Amino acid sequence: NRQLIYNLPESIFAERGIMAIEHADFDGVERLAAVLGGEVASTFDHPELVTLGECDVVEEIMIGEDKVIRMGGCKSGEACTIVLRGASSHLLDEAERSLHDALCVLQATVKEPRIIRGGGCSEILMALAIDREVENTPGKKAIAMTAFARALRAMPATIADNGGFDSAELVTQLRAKHAAGGADWGLDMEKGKIADMSELGITESFKSKYQVLMSASEAAEMILRVDDIIKCAPRQRNEGY
Repeated sequence: NRQLIYNLPESIFAERGIMAIEHADFDGVERLAAVLGGEVASTFDHPELVTLGECDVVEEIMIGEDKVIRMGGCKSGEACTIVLRGASSHLLDEAERSLHDALCVLQATVKEPRIIRGGGCSEILMALAIDREVENTPGKKAIAMTAFARALRAMPATIADNGGFDSAELVTQLRAKHAAGGADWGLDMEKGKIADMSELGITESFKSKYQVLMSASEAAEMILRVDDIIKCAPRQRNEGY
């Protein structure tokens, strides 16, 4: 129940072995209805028309210092609870942010099911295509295109650095492999070498990658359009301070 349960209905529930939970938050009740396969009932005028939810077990467990109600073996399974535990609030915030980003990418992939090869494969492919087009582009545009290709190759280099491997060695190997026709090859961070992404099943969301590229390109264009920077003069300080 979202509100207080009075003593009389609570005693009636207890006599019949029915557990009652009071002061449940609004969002929690909606999620419970989704995961249990039931519906939220505002009144009991027509109980025969209400769809009841089902689960195999309902128990009270301790997580840290808090008591929570756990429901397992749910009928519908359209929602779940993920418990994050860490040594500090900073670690918990980072874990929550990473989990939120992963869920957003998953949601975007469900809406836009197209995927691309991961492990820096797509960045090297795009950089290779730009390098080939640079040879046919005269003027200052070629310089900008070369810089853009270099920025794309920085992505697999960052992946290798984060994995603790030699980024220069891996990126050069990956560039040589793509130049030889290995269009599906990327970085295998478990073994610290290049590998076929199609065999490893490493993919990325097309929509997420497209949004990243567009945001980075727009930010770079905005910086290039800045002609001058106006700064306020520093505040004058009194002598002796």
